Amino acid sequence: MSAVRIKICGITRVEDALAAAEAGADAIGLVFYGKSPRAVSIHQARAIIAALPPFVSVVGLFVNASRCELGEILDAVQLDLLQFHGDETPEACSGYGRPYIKALRVKAGDDIAARISQYPEARGFLLDTYVEGVPGGTGQAFDWSLIPEGLQRPIILAGGLTPTNVGDAISRVRPYAVDVSGGVETSKGIKDAEKVRAFIAQCRSAE
Repeated sequence: MSAVRIKICGITRVEDALAAAEAGADAIGLVFYGKSPRAVSIHQARAIIAALPPFVSVVGLFVNASRCELGEILDAVQLDLLQFHGDETPEACSGYGRPYIKALRVKAGDDIAARISQYPEARGFLLDTYVEGVPGGTGQAFDWSLIPEGLQRPIILAGGLTPTNVGDAISRVRPYAVDVSGGVETSKGIKDAEKVRAFIAQCRSAE
């Protein structure tokens, strides 16, 4: 198995972005969804990105954003990858001049392979926990056995991951990447540098 990639999502402060980078994160996530307690402004986003060292990717998370809103953000903020976390159609995810990943909220009875096949241009798929009315960031894990074997697309595992369970998650699911937010926080949007280091250490130990 190749090294699992690690994304620390919901970054709101420069110091947390730097702590994630220093600990070995491959990517950070910035949330552009006003209803989220982890949402950032364009000003915050620009400051965080300017402070990052090279080779750390910046992912922008959007939930059912209009093309106008998304375009304005992309004009102002240098994002490497877009993450669509709402009910976006394949057409709504394309045409921005950036690669994208699509988040899918998983529940029993889902045909994950069929849902993945609807987004041929997506670079990967983030599998998160389904909670009615909540697009993500629930802090709850889902039943990993619901993920079918043999998926031919990169899978990013999210939902309730912590330093305690991420090693087991990697061993069982063998994802391309893992994504954590609440599992390494002291409060919503405020990361705990020690938890970030512990999370990444557990990821490396599980490889």
